[in-house]
Parts: sequence; C-alpha cells; structure tokens
Amino acid sequence: MDTFALNLKRRAEQLGISNAEVARRAGLSDRRYGNYVSGVREPDLSTLVRVADVLGISVDELLGVNATNNKVRTVEEQFQDRIAVALKALKCEDLQRVVLMIEALAFHPKQPA
Repeated sequence: MDTFALNLKRRAEQLGISNAEVARRAGLSDRRYGNYVSGVREPDLSTLVRVADVLGISVDELLGVNATNNKVRTVEEQFQDRIAVALKALKCEDLQRVVLMIEALAFHPKQPA
C-alpha cells in the first residue's frame, strides 16, 4: 500500500474517526474515499486539500513529503489534536455549547476525591 493510503488510515486512527466520517466531513462518498484508503485511486488536488483539512494535517504530511515530523506526542497533545479537528466539523450553535463546557471544565476548581 502506498504512503498516501497508509497516512490516511493512520491519521484517521489517531483522531479516532472512521473512514465513513472522514468521507462525510470531506463531502465524499464512502466508496470514493475507500478507493483512496485502499490505494486504488488518488484524489485530485481540490479533494486532497479537503481531506487534509478534515484530518487536520498538511497535504505534504499526508503525501509523506514531510516524513521527518515523527515527534512523540503526549496524550494531552493527542487529545487536543482530536478536539481541534472535531471542532471544524461543528456549526456555530454547537460550538457555543462546546465553549461553555470547556470553560466549565477548565476554570472551575476540581473537587477533592
């Protein structure tokens, strides 16, 4: 399997989202996106940019051009990355709710266990 297809699978796994969800967020059919993940086809440039945006990764990284960025990431960084990508899929009303929840978690003192 080529680097691009492997990077698609790896990135979706890192974000905890399915191929079907990536396809939906990118405005693609499951079948079309499945062809990219399986290495059967490669997307055109505009589709590649949309998929990279959905996955929160640069086109270069997705294509394997920038393979030197193998920094070990903390669990917190991985969660922050997943949150950032998920936020892009939300509409304004849902974003308002998320802000309130995050602020409540971040700024209220924790109760002792």
